Amino acid sequence: MSSAAKMETFVITGMTCANCSARVEKELNAQPGVVSATVNLATEKATVQYQETTPSELIHSVEAIGYGAIVFDEAHKQEIEKEKENYIKKIKFDLLLSALLTAPLMIAMIASLLGSNAAWVQFFHNPWVQLVLATPVQFYIGARYYKGAYHALKTMAPNMDVLVAMGTTAAYLLSIYNGFFGHNHMDLYFESSAMIITLILLGKFLETNAKAKTGNAIKQLMALQAKTATVIRNGQEISIPIEEVGLGELIQVRPGEQIPVDGILISGTSAVDESMLTGESLPVEKKADDVLFGGTVNTNGSLRMQATKVGQDTILSKIIRMVEEAQGTKAPIQQIADKISGIFVPTVLVVALATLLLTGFITGDWQTALIHSVSVLVIACPCALGLATPTAIMVGTGLGAKKGILIKGGEALEAATHITSIILDKTGTITVGKPSVTDYHEISDDTLAIFTSLENDSEHPLAKAIVAYGKQQQVITHTVSNFTALPGAGIQGDIGGITYYAGTRKLLESKAIDYSEVEAQAVTWESQGKTVMFLADSQSLLAMIAVSDQVKSSSKEAIQKLKERNVSVYMLTGDNRTAAEFIGQQVGLSPEHIFAEVLPEDKANYVAKLQESGEFVGMVGDGINDAPALALANVGIAMGSGTDIAMETADVTLMNNDLVYVEKMIHLSQATLSKIKQNLFWAFIYNTVGIPFAALGFLNPIVAGAAMAFSSVSVLINSLSLNRKKI
Repeated sequence: MSSAAKMETFVITGMTCANCSARVEKELNAQPGVVSATVNLATEKATVQYQETTPSELIHSVEAIGYGAIVFDEAHKQEIEKEKENYIKKIKFDLLLSALLTAPLMIAMIASLLGSNAAWVQFFHNPWVQLVLATPVQFYIGARYYKGAYHALKTMAPNMDVLVAMGTTAAYLLSIYNGFFGHNHMDLYFESSAMIITLILLGKFLETNAKAKTGNAIKQLMALQAKTATVIRNGQEISIPIEEVGLGELIQVRPGEQIPVDGILISGTSAVDESMLTGESLPVEKKADDVLFGGTVNTNGSLRMQATKVGQDTILSKIIRMVEEAQGTKAPIQQIADKISGIFVPTVLVVALATLLLTGFITGDWQTALIHSVSVLVIACPCALGLATPTAIMVGTGLGAKKGILIKGGEALEAATHITSIILDKTGTITVGKPSVTDYHEISDDTLAIFTSLENDSEHPLAKAIVAYGKQQQVITHTVSNFTALPGAGIQGDIGGITYYAGTRKLLESKAIDYSEVEAQAVTWESQGKTVMFLADSQSLLAMIAVSDQVKSSSKEAIQKLKERNVSVYMLTGDNRTAAEFIGQQVGLSPEHIFAEVLPEDKANYVAKLQESGEFVGMVGDGINDAPALALANVGIAMGSGTDIAMETADVTLMNNDLVYVEKMIHLSQATLSKIKQNLFWAFIYNTVGIPFAALGFLNPIVAGAAMAFSSVSVLINSLSLNRKKI
């Protein structure tokens, strides 16, 4: 029996194009014990599920084909950061050196084309001077391409490095032949080979900077994590690193400070800025027993809290992990680019050879044929194809995280654009999920104080709603003696020597108390989905109260927005049909779109029924009993106030618990998919148009190099433009 699959993420170094990521992915998937491996060119990460192998063996397999791999975890994060810093420093230095050596060659070439025959132009056209300037660019700065090409050819997986190395070497060697052995001593292409390498390096430098911006959402989330916490030990306040905070510790949070970990508020009141979690700018009022989240900001009052989740278990840490994992995934549309990239470079090599032979035989000018062939090699690198999808997903999921919309990955993001029907669980989704008093009918005076006093000793959720209502009405409670819970009926207790009862009709009937005068009103309230409770003494009925889970203020607007997107909306509830239709009427749902009296275990069946009728179904819920339906739906959407199980099962989590964000999530998904399609379109068009132009001699190698370098940058800029999208 095989053991459960483990998952590990690696940072991959040395990748330059889509063929590189495809090669690493293929190699990892070929390793014994690997269940699946996905490599993302934009994030430069590999996510591997494995059983009977080890991270070190996986790293060795990547290194064997010429790339590097580092385990992406806390222990290696400093090493990874240092590696990135060194890479950026190296590329900066090489770019500067390459530009300094290439500039005289380019300036002299341009001056010559403009008709100048000055001494300095003649000097820089000397073959020996050009050789001295171009050789360090070709073999020192260009060494990365030779190294990459060697490993690519060794593993029979030609990539961008092969194209660049072949193209620039051809131009360089032709220049040596003409300059020192041939008859055309001034027909040199040293500036072409040097400029191609410089431009490609410039493109890579700009690409690296743009990639860093696509990952800004992760950096911003990480910056929210507090570095220290003020804990109370032995009655003393001491400041300790956040990593040392233990479960159950008391923590003091002063005004303006970040809340260090997740916990429960013990004492104090304040407004807490939770915008980093929910995307909502208004601070949330907090009082004793409320939940606090690490990374949020205490705006005014002084708070004392108890830690309930620390380290990797905090909500913020989970969000960071979820966004990182999402940004490492692929959307199904990426498969198109992957398939094309796999055959693209070999095809380009064939086209370049055909260009050389056809142009040479037709014109008889083999030097021109070779230069045309070099242009084909240089312009055809499939970098833009490899970046088209992952960069858009990185920006889209990052933007969503800022708005409190956590999308688990590219597959979920693309699936969300296809939703045709959405099922909304009523409690906690359409409604607040917390009972509150909606109506109070008093027969005798000053009964609310008695009602509140009795319920104050009860643990029932409805009792808490009545107590909260009493406090809101500022009633003065009484001392209760002989308090007794009456299972299935209610409670009783003595106040001032009089016995009072609070509960259902069953309780009143058992005490022979007449409630006929309010029966009609009670039935009306119950038809509206409200729970009715009565207060009586041993002689007569004193009051009646209705408690209900209120519809969220934004639910009607949210459902209307979904309908405007041609999404059919259904409500699912365990309430009776009359009560369910009353709620449905409030939010604009017709009776045929309401599934009432549904048992918790049957929720998934309703998802399946819609799917069987051809619908692409989204399911929105927040409870443990919603998990099977969330898992079965094409897109499971969990409300952030829900359980961890619902959040783990769902494809999308809405941290702000507002249904309006379901429509926003669909809008974001469609905008991201639109960017992916734009990126792929331009990447395809670029190569489709560029290669024939190069083959026919309309693009010289320098222009081809510039076009190739900036195609990737244009894809990245287009993806980054998503940040300007109003969601």
